[in-house]
Amino acid sequence: MGHIDVARLTFTLPDGRVLLDDVSFRVGDGAIVALVGANGAGKTTLLRLVSGDLDLQDGAITRSGGLGVMRQFVGQLRDDTTVRDLLLTVAPAAVRDGAAAVDVAELAMMDRDDEPTQLAYAHALSDWADAGGYDIEVLWDTCCTSALGQPYDKVQWREVRTLSGGEQKRLVLEALLRGREEVLLLDEPDNYLDVPGKEWLEARLAETPKTVLFVSHDRELLARTATAVVTVELGAAGNTTWTHPGGFATYHAARAGRFARLEELRRRWDEEHAKLKALVQMYKVKAKYNDSMAGRYQAAQTRLRKFEEAGPPQEIAREQKVSMRLQGGRTGKRAVVCEQLGLSGLMAPFDLEVWFGERVAVLGANGSGKSHFLRLLALGGSDPDAEHRPVGDVLPPPVAHEGVARLGARVRPGWFAQTHEHPELVGRTLLEILHRGDDHRDGMGREHASRKLDRYELAHAAELAFESLSGGQQARFQILLLELSGATLLLLDEPTDNLDLASAEALEEGLDAFEGTVVAVTHDRWFAKGFDRFVLFSGDGTVRETVEAVWDETRPVREVSAYPR
Repeated sequence: MGHIDVARLTFTLPDGRVLLDDVSFRVGDGAIVALVGANGAGKTTLLRLVSGDLDLQDGAITRSGGLGVMRQFVGQLRDDTTVRDLLLTVAPAAVRDGAAAVDVAELAMMDRDDEPTQLAYAHALSDWADAGGYDIEVLWDTCCTSALGQPYDKVQWREVRTLSGGEQKRLVLEALLRGREEVLLLDEPDNYLDVPGKEWLEARLAETPKTVLFVSHDRELLARTATAVVTVELGAAGNTTWTHPGGFATYHAARAGRFARLEELRRRWDEEHAKLKALVQMYKVKAKYNDSMAGRYQAAQTRLRKFEEAGPPQEIAREQKVSMRLQGGRTGKRAVVCEQLGLSGLMAPFDLEVWFGERVAVLGANGSGKSHFLRLLALGGSDPDAEHRPVGDVLPPPVAHEGVARLGARVRPGWFAQTHEHPELVGRTLLEILHRGDDHRDGMGREHASRKLDRYELAHAAELAFESLSGGQQARFQILLLELSGATLLLLDEPTDNLDLASAEALEEGLDAFEGTVVAVTHDRWFAKGFDRFVLFSGDGTVRETVEAVWDETRPVREVSAYPR
C-alpha cells in the first residue's frame, strides 16, 4: 500500500505567473481520488510534480510505495514507438535501465563477436534478470493478450501508431493495474476508451487495492469510482485545491455549501472590519477634544491593525462561468430524412427521420460509421443545395454512400469536429477570427468580440493562435463559432471529450435552450442522459433505434418498433 502527501506546494510558470499556490492534499492508502478542475488550471502540472517529472520549487511532496504513471500523451502516439517501448515507459526504473543495457549489448554483438563483447552481453542479461525483466515479460504477455488479443512475443515490435488510441490506453492501464507499483497517477485514463472500455476501467478501479490519483472529466466515471475529489480552484494569485472527502454524488452539494459558508464568513469579517474602522474614527475625533480618550484611540488602532494583519477568511474560488447562448431558429417539421441510406463499407441501408427540436444521440463502437454519418449531414446531405449550405469555411471531406439523406426546409447544418481540425483557423488569434468574420458570420468590433470570448472563459486567450489552445479551449471556441453561425441543426461529434465539468454542464444548458435540432455522436454516458432518442450503429453493420442508450451490444437491446409521429 502507499500514499501521497502534498503540503504547501507552489509552482510558478516561466513567464512569472503563479499557477499553483499553497496547494495541500492527501491521498490515503487504497483511496481512489479524482483530480478535477478547469481546463488549464494546472492538473497535469500537479501530477508531473508528484511524479517528479517537474522539479519542486516550494513546498513538499512525500509518498510511500512504488509509483506508476500514465502520462497524458498515451493514446496520441503516432511515431515509431513500439509496443515494447510503450510498456517500458510504465515499467520500474530498474527494468528500463536493464532493457537499455541489453539493447546496447545486442547492438555491440552485431558489430563484433569477440569474448569481451560476449561477456558484456551475458552481464547485461544477468542484470536484466536481476531487475525482474523476465518476470515483467510474463506480465506483459498477459497485458498484451488482454488488451490486443495477441501475446507479447507476437506484438512487441509492432509500432504503436498502428494501434487505436483506445488500444494504447488499455495496454498501459493493464500494465499499471496488474503491476507491482502501489501508487498510480493516471492522467485522463478514460480518453479514447469506448464505453465498454470505460466500464472495464471502472470495474478494475473498484477492485484494485492500489492508491490511485487520476484526472478525468467523465462524470459517470467520477461517480462510479472516486472515493474523494480534489478540486483545483481558480484564484487571482494562483490556483489552490479543495478536497471533498466524499464521492462525486455529493460533490456539487458540498461545494455549494462550502461557498455559502465562505461567503458568510467574509460577510461577517467585512462587518467587523467596518465596525472597527468606525470605532477608530470615533475615538480619533473624541481624542482631539478629550485627552482621556487618547488611550482608547491607541487601543482601537492596535485592535484594527491586528485584525487586518490576521487578514480576511479564505477567499471564495473564482468559478468558471461559461455561458453558451446557442440560438438556432425554426425549420421545417422534418429536419433530417434518410431513405435507404447506406455508408459504403460501413453500414447497411437504413431509414431515419429526425424531427425539428429533437435531440438524437448516435451511439456505437469506434469505426462503425457514426462520424461519417455526421459528416454527410454536415455537407448538406446526399444532394446539397444553396439552402442547406453548411456553416463554416471548410467543408468536411466527402462521404461515399448510397441512398438519400435529405435536410428539411431552412435547416442549416453546423458541424463540431471531434479532432478540432480547422486549417482555416490555424495561425490566427481568437480575436482576429471573430473580428474578421467569414462568409457565414459577420465580423465584430474588438470589444464585442472580447465580451463573447469572456462568456466562454477565453478572454485570457484572445491573442493566442487557435492551434496553441488546449483541447478544451478549442472545443469551447468551436461551440462559440457555432453560436455565431446561425446553424439550426447542430451536428456534434464527441463534443464533451475535452471539456471540463463546468463547460460540459454549460453545453448541456445551452442545448436545452437551443431552438433547433441536435444530432450528437457521443460515448459520454452522463451527456447522453439529456437526449430524446438513441440511434445505435451496430457492429454487424445495421442501424437501429433503441429505447434507451445502449453501450454494450452483447446485452439485450430494446428497439423502437416505429418512429414517433
